[in-house]
Amino acid sequence: MQFWSGTPFMPARQALKLAQMLDEAEFDGVICADHMIYPRELTSRYPSESGKPGWAPETAWPDSWVLIGAMAALTTRLRFSNAVYVAPSRPLLEVAKVVATAAEVSGGRVSLGVGVGWMREEYELMRQDFATRGKRLDEMIPALRALWQGGWVSWSGEHYQVPELMLEPHPPAPVPILCGGESEAALRRAARLCDGWVGTAYVLEEAVRHVDRLTALRREYGRADEPFEVLLALLDPPSVELYRRAEDAGITAVMVAPWAAGNTAEDQRGATLRFAETIIGRFR
Repeated sequence: MQFWSGTPFMPARQALKLAQMLDEAEFDGVICADHMIYPRELTSRYPSESGKPGWAPETAWPDSWVLIGAMAALTTRLRFSNAVYVAPSRPLLEVAKVVATAAEVSGGRVSLGVGVGWMREEYELMRQDFATRGKRLDEMIPALRALWQGGWVSWSGEHYQVPELMLEPHPPAPVPILCGGESEAALRRAARLCDGWVGTAYVLEEAVRHVDRLTALRREYGRADEPFEVLLALLDPPSVELYRRAEDAGITAVMVAPWAAGNTAEDQRGATLRFAETIIGRFR
């Protein structure tokens, strides 16, 4: 079992300090969330009962890959990923370049967690087609792997055409690609094309249902014996027993935030180190 934490809704400078603290406490990784903007006129419906986002328009969303590069420079062992990066809202070559650069400067400590997103306004401002985002992501995943091979690379597909070129630096090792989302299309994308799946927050019983569905889909696609990561948060009270049950069910990594219980930097550090000692230490 791996133990990850996150930076959503956190000021960028605070995230840098958090990364150093988590690295010292021997956590496994940190995830970054993604939004480009918040429009004055938001007509897109957020996927919740209210249809509205649960954050204020002025909430900061630091660029994932700038932040990951900065955190990587301050740490030695932490891995970095996304929950999730709205990759098809950007041009293919831009995604390939920023992720490859982050992989290089971090010494291969990154994975890419992708999703299709929900905000049409972001796509339109980036001049990417919102209606075809799912199909384009299906193609972007193998295209990224092709473009990261090093040397002369190219891609020819339905949605993307890349002539032969050099894209350097290329990653020092293959970058794992995980997929987020709970729709049938997203789960199938993860099972068919990706190295893992990124969920949100669930009670263990609900999390296991998603894992079981992914297992069935991977079997359908002939990938049941391949390594596969499952990264999510659990709403149940944290305990060694809970995480052992999660591990037995096929969950490979949990997102936790023990530092959130503290009001001061000293309290946050103390809570994080206690969690590392009483929970993570039992899995080492």
